[in-house]
Amino acid sequence: MKVLVVGGGGREHALVWKIAQSPRVKKIFCLPGNAGIAALAQCVDIKAEDVKGLAGFAQKQGIDLTVVGPEAPLVAGIVDEFEKRGLRIFGPSKAAARIEGSKVFAKELMKKYGIPTADYRVFDDPEEAGRYIREAETPLVIKAEGLAAGKGVMVAREREEALDAVKSIMKDGIFGDSGRRVVIEEFLEGREVTVLAFCDGVTAVPMECSRDYKRAYDKDRGPNTGGMGAVSPAHYYTPDVSEYVNKNIIQKTLEAMRLEGIPFKGVLYAGLMLTSKGPKVLEFNCRFGDPETQVVVPRLKTDLVDVIEAVIEGRLSECNINWTGEKAVCVVLASAGYPGDYEKGKEIAGIEDAEGEGAMVFHAGTALKDGKIITAGGRVLGVTALGRTEEEAREIAYRAVSRIRFDGMHYRKDIGL
Repeated sequence: MKVLVVGGGGREHALVWKIAQSPRVKKIFCLPGNAGIAALAQCVDIKAEDVKGLAGFAQKQGIDLTVVGPEAPLVAGIVDEFEKRGLRIFGPSKAAARIEGSKVFAKELMKKYGIPTADYRVFDDPEEAGRYIREAETPLVIKAEGLAAGKGVMVAREREEALDAVKSIMKDGIFGDSGRRVVIEEFLEGREVTVLAFCDGVTAVPMECSRDYKRAYDKDRGPNTGGMGAVSPAHYYTPDVSEYVNKNIIQKTLEAMRLEGIPFKGVLYAGLMLTSKGPKVLEFNCRFGDPETQVVVPRLKTDLVDVIEAVIEGRLSECNINWTGEKAVCVVLASAGYPGDYEKGKEIAGIEDAEGEGAMVFHAGTALKDGKIITAGGRVLGVTALGRTEEEAREIAYRAVSRIRFDGMHYRKDIGL
């Protein structure tokens, strides 16, 4: 079997790493890939957003199965394009990917079908949004409607912060067209958890839960990022809470999408807040999370290719999916300045030493230059470790992190605490 993985980050490295373990897979391509993925797959420099270029490559190479990592090509309709050409691909259609591509669509779907989420208002006029903020209670959460690489959510503790957020998104256009409309939500308090679920349009099978650390600095301070680390499982996600979420959020959302005539197939990502009034949805994504994939996928015992094929063929209910009881911790190593401006091209040392400590090092923003691995992105590496306890996994991960060096390397020291 020939498999193509679309993307080039830590999530895609984790997926390639897992897919490579399948005895059914003979060759893996990754477009565009990165320096770490290149050790497991043939990387070709076609961008993840080049839907027609990717489809043409898959046809020419006789690819048997394509797995899409990032949200942008899914929202752009890569699944529709591949299926039109008779190619097997894992992910939701363009219409179903709107659950991530449009926060307004997702909020209206939840409101219509009684799926628990924060109260909200939608605005396409910054002046009207400003008038609402001046009357509303703070804190507030301001969200750009469209895709913003995980950075389009701003928590405003004070009224002026909320007004500044609306100005940045709607007037200054920091997220481009994604910020033409904003969703303003009530602030939810509680503990966050992420639940990814395999979905075949009818059946949903939740994966092991995880917790993502979104803020740039220790103690959840600083701006939002694409994720600075993750743990799996979240110890406070009890069986009772899990049962409630599966029934009232995951299954209900899958049913809502089916009733809307847009069945969801692929991975549904539910970002949740466990509030005093029960779990509520913070956001939906239409794909594997990053860095959540780097802690969830290593705990999967079942052949990932078997699960993916069951999803595509609509027989997920027949699939027996098993997980290891080990705990996982991932620490993201970022470039100085991330999530703002940062420099590239810094030589990275110590990756092999880190792996010698028993950790998995998933490459995100890396490239090869003159035989050396260099930085090529904001999030550079994800160092993941498994352990019998979360403390053991955390100790191995941070010991491995201490072996890696590059100029300006920044990471949180409190992942898993």
